[in-house]
Amino acid sequence: MPFTNSFIFGADPAGQPVSQSLRLANRHGLVAGATGTGKTVTLQRLAELFSDAGVAVFAADIKGDLCGLGAAGNPQGKIAERVASMPWLNYQAKAYPVTLWDIHGQSGHPLRTTLSEMGPLLLSNLLELTDSQQAALYAAFQVADREGLLLLDLKDLKALLNHLKDHPEALGEDRALFTGGSAQALLRRLATLEQQGAEALFGEPALQLEDLLHPDTDGRGRIHLLDASRLVHEAPKVYATFLLWLLAELFEQLPERGDADKPVLALFFDEAHLLFSGTPKALQERLEQVVRLIRSKGVGVYFVTQSPSDLPDDVLAQLGLRIQHGLRAFTAKEQKSLRAVADGFRPNPAIDTLAVLTELGIGEALVGTLEEKGTPAMVQRVAIAPPQSRIGALSPAERGDLMRQSPLVGRYDKPIDRESAYEILLARTMSGQASDKTEAASDKPGGGLGEMAGDFLGGLAGQAMKTAMRQAANQLGRQLVRGLMGSLLGSSKRR
Repeated sequence: MPFTNSFIFGADPAGQPVSQSLRLANRHGLVAGATGTGKTVTLQRLAELFSDAGVAVFAADIKGDLCGLGAAGNPQGKIAERVASMPWLNYQAKAYPVTLWDIHGQSGHPLRTTLSEMGPLLLSNLLELTDSQQAALYAAFQVADREGLLLLDLKDLKALLNHLKDHPEALGEDRALFTGGSAQALLRRLATLEQQGAEALFGEPALQLEDLLHPDTDGRGRIHLLDASRLVHEAPKVYATFLLWLLAELFEQLPERGDADKPVLALFFDEAHLLFSGTPKALQERLEQVVRLIRSKGVGVYFVTQSPSDLPDDVLAQLGLRIQHGLRAFTAKEQKSLRAVADGFRPNPAIDTLAVLTELGIGEALVGTLEEKGTPAMVQRVAIAPPQSRIGALSPAERGDLMRQSPLVGRYDKPIDRESAYEILLARTMSGQASDKTEAASDKPGGGLGEMAGDFLGGLAGQAMKTAMRQAANQLGRQLVRGLMGSLLGSSKRR
């Protein structure tokens, strides 16, 4: 299908379309505004524009209504009036190719990653660790790398922490970084994480980035929506850390593309303030670096939040597209912030930017785009074009239909629990227990019965008896660990 080389956000007061070149869409952007001013509908419109251009989209569905992208629109009332006022829009009500995701696997495909892929820096942020606890976690990850212990899910990490607590010699030179107190603190933080339902995030099959980038059969980019309606309220740190991981993975895995006609992926980070709230300085600096460099990989990052002040200045300075919906200013602090927002646009002699910010109606915005040379264009007052998909949520039945029609059906739905740190360390524990039992039995009167039987039967029967004893000890040991020691080595439940 033919794709245009620009996308149109809406119309200026004269009714003329306002657009930006698609090749500049990897310069990132911001959609901001007070609650109820139309940010979600603007996000929906942008997702459609990217999809029509063949660009994949990943967005978080915070309120549960962005999934309306999967159904055709039915404009009525003021929406129909706005469509009629934009004859150049060529409005066609249609559904878009949507893939639904849910960390808990209830309203979309399960979305997982592994602890090894996330790494200790992001995991420390997720667990909100102190410096000493973070050092202990880094030491544990180094042991896992050195000994080839895969850390796939939380039970793997718990097993490793307990193993190092009981066998500190395995830490080598890092032994001083890992104390019993730090191990207990890490285990408590992991227990809290499980109570928040974050256990479902870690495991296999883990998300494969190529599944996000694969286009639909008609050439449109697929729109991937993470159902975060519960997650952002119950476990906001999990939500933010996952998005940071996704951004980091894209930066690490995607090849350099240079100046291309269009990006390969547009990422929309709703409730963007959560990405930076309470983030350690080292991680924030890393995030700012990734945002600056990832555009060369063909990824456009779009932050959605209430106020631009929710983002660090170093991030704001890198944004090309700015869509600012209405703001309210009732206090002196809010008025100061309002002036800062107005000063962030290139002035337009025809617009009093500061005054317009408080006058904008629902679905209106001040828009700052980039000119063809990449320089900021003058700010314009824009009526945002309505999306061609449904404005509003899908019903549970409609969501079910989308999941059944998904090209990823069966790929992520069934969890896999392959051999990893938990199983390897459990086997070591059982082997040690079996050896201890055998040695203890040989020290007792009559304990040499196996050797006597071996001599009597030429050695063959004695070896068979030892094997049987070892198997029995292993079986008994597994039952003991699963029953009595499960809390120490991690949950024995196999997902």
